[in-house]
Amino acid sequence: MAAARNRLTELLDGAFMARLDALDIRSRRILRGGAHGERRSKRRGQSVEFADHRQYAPGDDIRFLDWNIYGRLDRFFLKVFLEEQDLSLHILLDASASVGFGDPPKRLLLRRLAAALAYIGLARNNRVTVATFADGLRARLSGMRGRAYLPALADLLLTAPDEGFSDFGKACRQLAQDRLGSGITVVLSDFLFKEGYERGFAALLSDRYDLCAVQVLSPQERAPDLAGDLKLVDAEDGDASEITATAALLARYRRTLDAYVGGLSAYLTRRGAAHLLADSSQPVDRLVLTSLRNARIVGA
Repeated sequence: MAAARNRLTELLDGAFMARLDALDIRSRRILRGGAHGERRSKRRGQSVEFADHRQYAPGDDIRFLDWNIYGRLDRFFLKVFLEEQDLSLHILLDASASVGFGDPPKRLLLRRLAAALAYIGLARNNRVTVATFADGLRARLSGMRGRAYLPALADLLLTAPDEGFSDFGKACRQLAQDRLGSGITVVLSDFLFKEGYERGFAALLSDRYDLCAVQVLSPQERAPDLAGDLKLVDAEDGDASEITATAALLARYRRTLDAYVGGLSAYLTRRGAAHLLADSSQPVDRLVLTSLRNARIVGA
């Protein structure tokens, strides 16, 4: 298994992976339905871990009567157990041309974060799907379970190209068609889509799935240091604009970006989803161990 871990060392160092072994993916919802498996929800049922007692009612299964309590109290009580259920983790990773922008490029933190989250899910025997998207879904590994899939995960994240334009709505509809059971969907992107993000998120929002969006922007996007006459070219579709970068124009740009990010966050929060903003220069361990833990996406 050490060999499998070594395949990821281009994205995650060994010390950080050791810390990830202590974490698990968290669902903020009480999972309903789904197959029995290694992931325990908060639902009570009949499984292997004792949770509580409740008073017997006619029609209950007498196999779960607690005869020790009956001997002491002369009353019937049932043993109640925690029902263990599968939790599915779906990671949707932006691989359009725009994520190659920045110093450091956004792709590095996005892929490191995808690697960290998938590693946690596989180490905890959750069902994990990782898919990249641009103008729809591209590379995809579906329904992985267990550390044996770490080499395939590393290959996908290290070799999938960042190119082309994005069609977020199409990619989300394709991913939503394949989701089964209950779980968490995490979308990793800059979310700088000309077509907007609403149609995409509408396809992913579900009573059975938590939704978390991690938005990664580069330092140059958050605080551009530009001056003079410039020609700006869109990395995805080649559209060009000529501007004169002045202090007033840059101030208006920052206000517009802040409004866009705030609107995205408000849109998701109103719908019970989570939004995190990160700088591409941010270390992945801080993002996972601090920001994602505080958002209760991961936990011990």
